[in-house]
Amino acid sequence: MRTTPAVPVTGRLSSGPSAQVHDEVLYPQFVFDTTHLLPHYLAVERVLLLEYERMGLVGSGQRKAVTALLDEISADTLTADPAGNMSDVSLAVEQWVTRRLSEPVPAWHVDRSRNDSQATAHALAAGRWLTETAQLLADFGEAAWRLAGETTDLPMPGYTHLQAAQVVTPGFHLAALSGQVLHTLRRWLATYDLNDRCPLGAGAMAGQQLPWDRARMAALLGFAAPVPHALTAVASRSLALEAAAEFAVFGTELSRFVTDLMTWGSGGYGFIELPDELAGISAAMPQKKNYPILERLRGKTAHLATYGVDALLAQRSTPYTNMVEVSKEATAHLYTAVATTGTVLRLATTVLTNLRFRGERMLAACRREYLGGFMLANTLTLTDGVPWRQAQVLVGRYITEAIARELAPTPGDPQLLRELAARDGFEVSDPAGALAEAFDVEAGLRSRRSAGSVHPDAVAALLAGQAEEYRDLRDAWARRRRCRDSAQAALRPAAPGGAG
Repeated sequence: MRTTPAVPVTGRLSSGPSAQVHDEVLYPQFVFDTTHLLPHYLAVERVLLLEYERMGLVGSGQRKAVTALLDEISADTLTADPAGNMSDVSLAVEQWVTRRLSEPVPAWHVDRSRNDSQATAHALAAGRWLTETAQLLADFGEAAWRLAGETTDLPMPGYTHLQAAQVVTPGFHLAALSGQVLHTLRRWLATYDLNDRCPLGAGAMAGQQLPWDRARMAALLGFAAPVPHALTAVASRSLALEAAAEFAVFGTELSRFVTDLMTWGSGGYGFIELPDELAGISAAMPQKKNYPILERLRGKTAHLATYGVDALLAQRSTPYTNMVEVSKEATAHLYTAVATTGTVLRLATTVLTNLRFRGERMLAACRREYLGGFMLANTLTLTDGVPWRQAQVLVGRYITEAIARELAPTPGDPQLLRELAARDGFEVSDPAGALAEAFDVEAGLRSRRSAGSVHPDAVAALLAGQAEEYRDLRDAWARRRRCRDSAQAALRPAAPGGAG
């Protein structure tokens, strides 16, 4: 392929960047851009060519010639050249194509700025990353949903303030996790939709001189519409900022559920078990089976919080205009946040897929605790007319005395309950029945009648609704992914080597 000498990219500076600036700043950015953003930069170039042709500034043959060269570009094609292209991917594309054209195309890149092109490439990449991560999030949520459905009738102690409180089930707990995933999927979808706007055509900051059809360019790239305000188009990186924040929020929420798993898997509880391939050992204490995968999970969620704060602080107090500080530094760790979120979700899905609950140990733990104290107080009020607060005090005294006497919650001591009530001037009509009902684990599980409760039927109803939500949200995310993919596919040649 015949090449012509490169045209200088600037007349303002007498030299390219220094070796230090190139090696420590520009070259790493160039590698990142060509690795992760290049297809989006090329999509932008194809759309610009279509607009030049529509405006009569570039002929059909010229558009096809430039497009054919764009189709040859890959990450291995371009070279960071401080003198020739300032080690900038946009300038590298321009120089590479210009040098290989058989005839110049004078109007190519007229009335153009890198500012809106870069912002558009970043928006396309961030949107793609968000849709891909949403797929992993849905996979994880459905793993929690399936395990919840399998464990809705396995009693286990529920804890408040780290103390045994009431009878719950793993399914009840996991349904909450599944619901949180659905909440997060909806938030991410709103973030995507609110930022489904195309910066292209905004120019450097104040709009452009030529009559660019910004709505057409947005549609060609798969966006819902252009960014309405030219300055916002190049100054804002709201999708990157909000996506990083969403990953941080979800990581914080997930860390709490992982903490529960770590607690349940500890030696003092032994409620869960993972297979050996997901476990670790102590090099010094052969009796131990550790679960470091849970520690890794919780630790990685902390990184997500860090990346969210990084994106926030890197934009804070910057001028509201195009700035390298915002477009490059403030988004520097977005891809890392995406990759880390993906790792967290894949690991967490593996954990839930392989998790086994030890029903016997959980049931035994329930039977050791006075988990029906709340239910007993209700019974004393509703059946025997003991005022609610006094019923609470009476039950507390009974449990304190029963523990001191080392009595099991069932059958307990009906006579003790009768005597304590009598001291306060109350009569319990059926103390044995009241104790049996209150501290029976299965009765405690099925006594709840309100929607959203731990009752297996209530959890099943909740999960049924969640199943429909997963289907709807997966369809919604798939539609957005297809919109972008089909738009970019239409910009590429129909066959290898095609001119477009």
